[in-house]
Amino acid sequence: MCKSVMKKTNVAPLLHTMEETPNAIPTTIKGTIPSWINGSFLRNGPGKFEFGEDRYTHWFDGMALMHRFHICEGNVTYSSRFLRSDSFVQNSERNRIVVSEFGTLAMPDPCKNIFARFFSRFQIPKTTDNASVNFVKYKGDYYVSTETNYMRRIDPQSLETKEKVDWSQFIAVNSATAHPHYDREGASYNMGNSYGKGFFYNIIRVPPPKEKEAKEDTVDLSGAEVICSIRASEPRKPSYYHSFVMSENYIVFIEQPIKLDLMRFMLYRILGKSFHQVMSWEPQYETIFHLVNRHTGKESEVRYRAAPMFTLHQINAFENDGFLVMDMCCGDDGAVIADFTLENLRKGPGKELDEFYNALCRNLPRRYVLPLSVDQHTPLDQNLVTLHYCAATATMTGPGEVYLTHEELHNDELLQYGGLEFPQINYAHYNGRNYRYFYSCGFGHVFADSLLKMDVHTKELKVWRHPGLFPSEPVFVAAPNATEEDDGVVMSVIITPREEKSTFLLVLDAKTFTELGRAEVPVNIPYGTHGVFNEMG
Repeated sequence: MCKSVMKKTNVAPLLHTMEETPNAIPTTIKGTIPSWINGSFLRNGPGKFEFGEDRYTHWFDGMALMHRFHICEGNVTYSSRFLRSDSFVQNSERNRIVVSEFGTLAMPDPCKNIFARFFSRFQIPKTTDNASVNFVKYKGDYYVSTETNYMRRIDPQSLETKEKVDWSQFIAVNSATAHPHYDREGASYNMGNSYGKGFFYNIIRVPPPKEKEAKEDTVDLSGAEVICSIRASEPRKPSYYHSFVMSENYIVFIEQPIKLDLMRFMLYRILGKSFHQVMSWEPQYETIFHLVNRHTGKESEVRYRAAPMFTLHQINAFENDGFLVMDMCCGDDGAVIADFTLENLRKGPGKELDEFYNALCRNLPRRYVLPLSVDQHTPLDQNLVTLHYCAATATMTGPGEVYLTHEELHNDELLQYGGLEFPQINYAHYNGRNYRYFYSCGFGHVFADSLLKMDVHTKELKVWRHPGLFPSEPVFVAAPNATEEDDGVVMSVIITPREEKSTFLLVLDAKTFTELGRAEVPVNIPYGTHGVFNEMG
């Protein structure tokens, strides 16, 4: 891909520690916020980057700051709270970093003598509960989540921090992603690791809430179960993953060549290395797609393989005429995750920031197609994909072995916006079903500098982009009695680092992708990660 030079915008203010706003404050409305929107737009992300003299080194490490835009009858209020995680509380009490994060290793207490500090390196490090990635939902309750075994239950109206939840107390997993999927019956699905006699990727199912029982104000993950355990292809070097694929009848786990070195992981405290330093991009390994029937938990005996690639976020998946079509944001260099250090991101505008941006891998939308009916009679060495609208291929190369090539789900127009990430769809009505539109952030800068609407049938784009404005992940909200897939609005939080207290909630007409209105917030907000719309807010 061609290199580019970014506009001279200093993005360091997106990554500064901000104050919380626990009591809801009014916003200034410009244009019109549709009166039918009634609920809360909840956002999560890093918001505090130091304690005392200690500084975090990676963007992912900042303490979770939760945001709530409450929308009712065309008016919007804003509030925010830091998650009162154990990590936040202990760091605050000691005024230094005492819990290790993804890219920052907590150092021994300087008040201890030299022997105590030496032996503290041999202690198993505490696992963080700094759940700064996403808001997730189980049995009707909201939680904030990261990628460890800990979540925190949250009151979605007050943003009050409630119970700490340890997945391993409910099921035999040591972690879970911050991107569960939900079926139409109200069950939740997720992925988590376990290790013992080997390393396993586990598919988790949490049943829907029981409608007739009075719900208590407490954690309820009863009935959670592991429905399938997938053995790692390389048990000493399992794959990192951020999310997974789900259609109406299948779950696909993508085993990608971002590897975790377990030997280094066991020693990383002694070696003084943070977690992101035990991850490596190893393109000598292929990508493997593990297909699982989500109703029976049975893993397919067919091994679906593809060239090395990495993916953080999937767009959608659906079944059609004996095939599973999977759309996702993909890149060709998984080393990018470790690059998002605060030192890199806070570089001033100019040559150094341009060089960093141009060295980053661009993520682009791709489509893979898995044939679901493969057996000993399937012919070798010919394309099995017969869907007229798909250019992706699948070729049986040997007994139970299918090799996939992808279709680029875009045209050259997308390249001028730098690729895309943070894809969202009309999830409630089209997740796991044949769909046409998705919404995402365009990355013509280190941080997103545009919002995109993609038509996957025509590969045409609609774009919202203004110099100096940095949007967050777009979230779609369907209009009442909608009859078309894109009847509704798209919401995104927009930050302007050039101006103080200039953040606003943007509301776009999803069909035309034009601005309907904005709600300007009179406080500073840092750049965040993921969010959801809570209709009951």
